[in-house]
Amino acid sequence: QDKDGNVWYFGEDTIEVATGSTEGSWRAGVNDADPGVIMEANPRVGDRYYQEFAPKVAVDQAKVISLNGSATVVYGSFDNLLVTKETSQLDPAVVENKYYASGVGFILAETVKGGDERTELVSITSGSCP
Repeated sequence: QDKDGNVWYFGEDTIEVATGSTEGSWRAGVNDADPGVIMEANPRVGDRYYQEFAPKVAVDQAKVISLNGSATVVYGSFDNLLVTKETSQLDPAVVENKYYASGVGFILAETVKGGDERTELVSITSGSCP
């Protein structure tokens, strides 16, 4: 998070257990990859930004579609959510909506076009990071 409150994304280290594939992994500053923004400090409906910008690996964009969304996940129900519509130039047939709660962060991702995946918050553990 920068001093203005924007939350940045500097890379992703993925591995598929079954195959060992690391496809989709990237790091800002390597192979022309730039950091992306996960969440703006002061989002406005209609804002667009890159979340991931690693050419030929991950080129994901978000558009703010609501500042007052609501959702129910295993952990509980939330209102006044930031909702983004996310797309990728590398997989344009898929559209995903993501939901973020103030003071919590990411709570839900739903594929709304090109699939039926759902990832949701199930618990929060307090404590220090390792």
